[in-house]
Amino acid sequence: PSTGKMITKYTELANDPETSEVWKTAFGKEWGSLAQGDNKTNTKGTDALFVMTHDEIKNIPADRTITYGRIVVDYRAQKADPNRVRITAGGNLIDYPGELTTRTADLTTAKILWNSVLSTEDAKFMCLDIKIVYLCAPLDRFEYMRMKLSDFPEHIIEQYDLRQKAKNGYVYIEIRRAIYGLPQSGRLANDYLREKLRPAGYYEVQHTPGLWTHVTRPLHFSLVVDDFGVKYSRKEDVNHLIATLKKDFSMSEDWNGDLYCGITLTWNYIERTLDISMPGYIKKALQRYKHIRSERTQYSPYPAAPRAYGAAAQAPTPDDDSPEASAAEVTYNQQVVGTILYYARAVDITVLMALSTIASEQAHATQKTINNVKQMLDYLAWHPDATIRFVASDMILNIHSDASYLSAKGAKSRASGHFFLGTIPQDGHPIFLNGAIFSLSTLLKMVAASAAEAELGALFMCIKEGRILRLTLTEMGHPQPPTPIHVDNTTAVGIANNTIKKQRSRSFEMRYFYACDQMKAGNFDVRHHPGQENLGDYTSKHFNSSHHRNVRPLYQHMKNSPRYLPRAMTPSDLRGCVGNKVGAYVRGRPLPIIPVHRSLLTRVTPAG
Repeated sequence: PSTGKMITKYTELANDPETSEVWKTAFGKEWGSLAQGDNKTNTKGTDALFVMTHDEIKNIPADRTITYGRIVVDYRAQKADPNRVRITAGGNLIDYPGELTTRTADLTTAKILWNSVLSTEDAKFMCLDIKIVYLCAPLDRFEYMRMKLSDFPEHIIEQYDLRQKAKNGYVYIEIRRAIYGLPQSGRLANDYLREKLRPAGYYEVQHTPGLWTHVTRPLHFSLVVDDFGVKYSRKEDVNHLIATLKKDFSMSEDWNGDLYCGITLTWNYIERTLDISMPGYIKKALQRYKHIRSERTQYSPYPAAPRAYGAAAQAPTPDDDSPEASAAEVTYNQQVVGTILYYARAVDITVLMALSTIASEQAHATQKTINNVKQMLDYLAWHPDATIRFVASDMILNIHSDASYLSAKGAKSRASGHFFLGTIPQDGHPIFLNGAIFSLSTLLKMVAASAAEAELGALFMCIKEGRILRLTLTEMGHPQPPTPIHVDNTTAVGIANNTIKKQRSRSFEMRYFYACDQMKAGNFDVRHHPGQENLGDYTSKHFNSSHHRNVRPLYQHMKNSPRYLPRAMTPSDLRGCVGNKVGAYVRGRPLPIIPVHRSLLTRVTPAG
């Protein structure tokens, strides 16, 4: 607090005169909860850890690796006790012979559940957090680790007589219950929780990991480790779930449902809207990476290539001939990507394209790559608290698919897709807009021989993701009609719909024709729409600053964000519109006035 310096090591915090007592007390509380309690804070233990004597150390099984203990610190302002210490085991040294896969809900499942709450009459959302659920599951075989005696606070050393039990300056510990860091902890804790829920009628749906429901009660919840996100219409159903869990676990209840997996949720049940954000996340990241915001506003997360016309527009991206980055800079690059990726996927899709490009270069990073990382951080510094708004809808999955041909290194093409829940689009009517539940921005592994092949490849990847989301929606109680997909390439649409001869397309990558099979099966409805109406275009390539300023209201919730996207304008409508502010009326209600960019020029039809 006095210096503003970001410190992430427990040893530094414990030796600092200002913070020493606070963090040593937090360590004692964490150790006590894992072992046999802490007398100073009156914390009860769970008997997950036991300190070993010298004789017990000699009897450690030969097939066990003695791993290290790691102390992780964090400051969580939303918690009752914000100074957090976690003792974790070095899982990279553990060779566990059993199954390690844990079924847990992903971010897209949670977003679909939130949309389902908004779109279901009288539905609400609340959160449950099981305390130390990882510490409840007994291990099927004991593991072992050691920690430095000097890391323990004095009151813990005296309570557990650690000076007598330590060997060569280390405290040896037997792990009897699951703790953080063990590779099998997630699986064992999940299995343990599953055993406790099954007798009460709760079960996980067949195809969507982490999505649970009840045999008779109209209730769904997503489960991420120990965090429950519960959709309910009757309070008695939630009380039944709470009573079931309280038989074996201690837990906290959040009936406002305003924080889930680090994402802040702002519900408005009257207007049926939800704003999701992660306030303070970027500020903390910038502090960690010591990035100072530039004086000039940064509107673009990544430098755009100079605009080219004619045949030059199809030329591959030139090679990067800048000097190689140092090992420390490569590590810096990787850390930044890891830190920002969750934030981008959760609330700020405007940096996904930049992240994707930087991540593809991190193995062979150059000085240009590092400069691009710094520009992305500067963009985030100027736009730190992104927000996505979800609104009530018909829960119909909509997909906008696009590709950029030869836009990446190695003559690679990029596939992108914009997935949101809305209504079935109708010709002559504006496109209903909603917050994105998923955004695709990835490189096609195969080098495309034409723009049509790249577009068909992007369509293939969007359909793959769409198949998964359709299953999730159906299991959540929202059966899907053929999913509408917008594509701006007539050749790719003709191939998918089987309305053109495929003589020349036989050289395309074989798997891309999966799109034709899904069309024939009636799962998807691929239609051609002009590029101005394709929201997938944004994550397919890099744009200049003016474009980012103009389209940001379509992807992030802002004061001038529109509710509908009108259809394409005719050439005569374009005169005098570029760069000006244009208002529109949809269904008798005025749309917010937004700056119009050439790529988004639209036409309001008489019906709209």
